[in-house]
Amino acid sequence: MSIALQSRHPVYPLIGIVSAVMIIVCGLITAKSRYCMIFLAAVWLLFICFGYWKACLAVIPVSLIFCAVLGGITFGISHSPQQSVYACCRILALCIGVIPGLAMHPASMVRCFAALKVPRMFTLAMMITFSFFPLLASEVKRIREAMKTRGAGGLANPRVFYRALLIPLMMRLINISDTLALSVETRGFSAGGEYTVYKTVKLRSVDILFAILLTGLCLAVLIIR
Repeated sequence: MSIALQSRHPVYPLIGIVSAVMIIVCGLITAKSRYCMIFLAAVWLLFICFGYWKACLAVIPVSLIFCAVLGGITFGISHSPQQSVYACCRILALCIGVIPGLAMHPASMVRCFAALKVPRMFTLAMMITFSFFPLLASEVKRIREAMKTRGAGGLANPRVFYRALLIPLMMRLINISDTLALSVETRGFSAGGEYTVYKTVKLRSVDILFAILLTGLCLAVLIIR
């Protein structure tokens, strides 16, 4: 969930999660159908129309790389171009299915689950997890920059990987986990008790329209496959 890829007006978080599952399942089921590519292209365009154009553009290079690699492996094993196409359809379904997650703001998802009275322990775990991964990425970047400054060498060397990257990273992860736990505690979050949602995430008419259109596409491709 990158800030640069987040949509200004994403769909309702629960609808986004369900839509991701629907796209992946339909893509995997209809991978051998000639309409699968049309279905995935239609879903991709639907996301663009609803403001997910940044995430849609971001998945293009990743999709091409995975399709080239896995499609080539499939062709090398089966010697069948058709099987390679099926593999590419499955990869594209997975890549397009993650678009709502890439463009979804973590706080919106947590607020949505809190409003739906999901157990507090689950929402707290989500909050900590969403905060942890961006910090992890920044710490890895800092360690890599420090390695370059000190001329530690490449990560292909096991000693360099262990002493210059792995050990500092593990120490930083321990410190980060302690900091996040203390941050949650000092802000008054607890696993039990009553709580309110400061800014609720409401279901809009555009969210219902998105759900209807996506459901229609999924049903159509399942029927005509």
